[in-house]
Amino acid sequence: MSVARMPQVLDRRLALDLAQVSERCAVAAARLRGRGDEEAADLAAMRTCHREVNDIPLSGTIVIGEGVEGECDLLFAGETLGRGGMEVDLAVDALEGSTLCAKNMEGSITVIALAERGSLLKVPVAYMEKLAIGPGYPDGIVSLSQSPQDNVRALAEAKGVPPSDITALILDRPRHAPLIEAVRKTGAAVKLITDGDVAGIIHTTNPQESGVDIYLGLGGAAEGVLAAAALRCIGGQMQGRLVLDTEKKREQAKTLGIRDFSKIYALEEMVRGDCLVAATGVTDGALLKGVRFGREVIETDTIVLRAATGTVRRIATEHRDFRKFRLED
Repeated sequence: MSVARMPQVLDRRLALDLAQVSERCAVAAARLRGRGDEEAADLAAMRTCHREVNDIPLSGTIVIGEGVEGECDLLFAGETLGRGGMEVDLAVDALEGSTLCAKNMEGSITVIALAERGSLLKVPVAYMEKLAIGPGYPDGIVSLSQSPQDNVRALAEAKGVPPSDITALILDRPRHAPLIEAVRKTGAAVKLITDGDVAGIIHTTNPQESGVDIYLGLGGAAEGVLAAAALRCIGGQMQGRLVLDTEKKREQAKTLGIRDFSKIYALEEMVRGDCLVAATGVTDGALLKGVRFGREVIETDTIVLRAATGTVRRIATEHRDFRKFRLED
């Protein structure tokens, strides 16, 4: 599927602002990688993100953040950030893969998305069942209304290969044992990841490099919307279905305007209109290199995506002014 282009509503200069926020979050988290303290790394990235977004000339409302007001102090849903200006939605994961960062394992990144006001799906703190494939396939060949086996076979047929040539990316969780077994019964391979399903979903857009054809499984709903924003920019298909298995989650969903608790959301329902996405590597990974600390420079690796143009920019930056990476008190 090709990316449907839309009017360029967002100021393109915000892309660089977003990249700088992402870079500074990554550096803050990377200072703590390998220290075994997930909470400290996460908090460092969150504080940096909050401070840096507040310095951008926009009026941004957090739609996807670190939680709900009262349960977290920073980057909660509904918080407004920025110096004033264009009204936009913000989706933030200041440190995706905090466990990966704490253990200095591959794949930890920072991700932030900016979209037209009212264009991001508001979701409760819950799981989301996710299904994603890259661009170049007919619409609707995979669906959450089908079994995992049928989706693997349909993708293989569309790709013109046997199911044994398909690789599915799945989070390595006990809850996914039946899913993993079902996929393997088709003859397809399964690649397991411990964390980082935003990057995992992005991997489906470039199977030649990543070796990943399809993403399947349950993960955070917030990360699902962030991943949808990335696919909105670079193409692909994605569906999500919220898992509202407690009364608290259902009540929270109702306050966000969700009435159909079993609805399958298409990519275009999770993210509408123009959007920008920036992601920076914290630790090395298949998608991005991690932060490099030198005596005179700090090096970062960032991608910036835009929906209106389908642009993918890779930014390899050498930072020499260390003052902008000041540590929190």
